[in-house]
This record gives sequence, structure tokens and C-alpha cells, in this order.
Amino acid sequence: MTDPIMWTAISGASLAGIVVVSITTLKGWRDWIGLQRFSLEGRGTEPSTGVPSSAARIELADLRERVRKLEAIAAGVDF
Repeated sequence: MTDPIMWTAISGASLAGIVVVSITTLKGWRDWIGLQRFSLEGRGTEPSTGVPSSAARIELADLRERVRKLEAIAAGVDF
């Protein structure tokens, strides 16, 4: 149990493990910071002209149609 080679191997493996965990944690931290920076930069980039895009208008019209159909089904009206 007092073999110096064993203790050196255990110390080396522990140090290598700590280095791997530290590098992985720092990489994750940098990626998370980059993601937060990306989300903050993307918030105010679209011009607020007040006019929705054509895709948004089509989607809104589709949603209104679905709501109208669901209200008709709830009222018992057949299409």
C-alpha cells in the first residue's frame, strides 16, 4: 500500500480526470455564454414596422379559420 509508483499513478489519473472535467465545464460555459449573447443580439434586430409578414398573416388567417370551425362544432352547426 505504500508503493510510490501506485500513488504516482493514482495522483496522475486524478489530475487527468480533474483536467478533463475542467476543460469540459469551461467549454460548456463558453457555449452557454455564446448562446445567451446570440439570443440578446437577436431581440432587437427586426424592424418594427407594424405590418406582419405574409407568412404570419397566412398563419393568423389559418388559426382564425380553425377557431371559427371549432366554435361551429361547439355550437352544433355542421359544415
